[in-house]
Amino acid sequence: MKRPKIGFHAPIKDGLHEALLIAKETGCDAVQLFSRNPRGWMAKPLTRQSINLFKQTRRLTKLSPVLVHTNYLINLAAADETLLTKSIASFREEVQRAILLGIDYVVLHPGSARGSCEADGIETCARSLKLATKSLKLDRVRILLENTAGQGECIGHRFEHLRAIMDLCPKLRLGVCVDTAHSFTAGYDIREADGLEATLEVIRRTVGLRNVRAVHFNDSRAPYNSRVDRHWHIGEGHIGREALRRFARHPKLAHAAFILETPYDDPRADVKNLEALRSFVEESN
Repeated sequence: MKRPKIGFHAPIKDGLHEALLIAKETGCDAVQLFSRNPRGWMAKPLTRQSINLFKQTRRLTKLSPVLVHTNYLINLAAADETLLTKSIASFREEVQRAILLGIDYVVLHPGSARGSCEADGIETCARSLKLATKSLKLDRVRILLENTAGQGECIGHRFEHLRAIMDLCPKLRLGVCVDTAHSFTAGYDIREADGLEATLEVIRRTVGLRNVRAVHFNDSRAPYNSRVDRHWHIGEGHIGREALRRFARHPKLAHAAFILETPYDDPRADVKNLEALRSFVEESN
């Protein structure tokens, strides 16, 4: 059985390149990181030295793919014009940084339509994506739309929303990041085999399974269909260990990179969660 590549969201407090080293030292094939402070609008510019060090470290570690998650303030579906303008500029900066670093995937939450309807939020998100990437040469960078739990009037809690955004941006190389906890609390019941198959069928006929380039692999502290976003440790939440094992081993997802976003106290990664994911994809039956 083909096994997916696995990794986790690594810390960057000691430098972007250190995230790659930590991931490699913990036995990862792939990694996700922030390229800057995720909780502020202003980003410290990348220096030529930091870019070169990151690229050299990546060649050394051979990690692939490498994902960057956008900062938490970006809302490309915002009805508020001031917030939307800042979000477009911030997302453009995120993509530019990814291009400089040679990143494979930039993961984006579609945003919240608070103050307008879902349909308007979807159209605003698509228009914002096109404005933010206008005239940029993306090279290897692909933008991944992440499905959401639907908390706070967020769009993207149905895979149909992501398909609609993709259809409105035909010239952009878009893909999808499926979050297990978000899917579950948005109403996709993946706890049993038939529910997982039904969910994968929805994904197939909307965004397409081959467009799923990454999976955020998390248990959920929030219950089914609660529309609440609360990631939790593998096997300790409402989805459960067996359901997550089934998800990780599904052959239709083996081409995607599985990235842990579970809570952790140890800044060098939650080894227990990583070992659980590794055991799922490496066991022989």
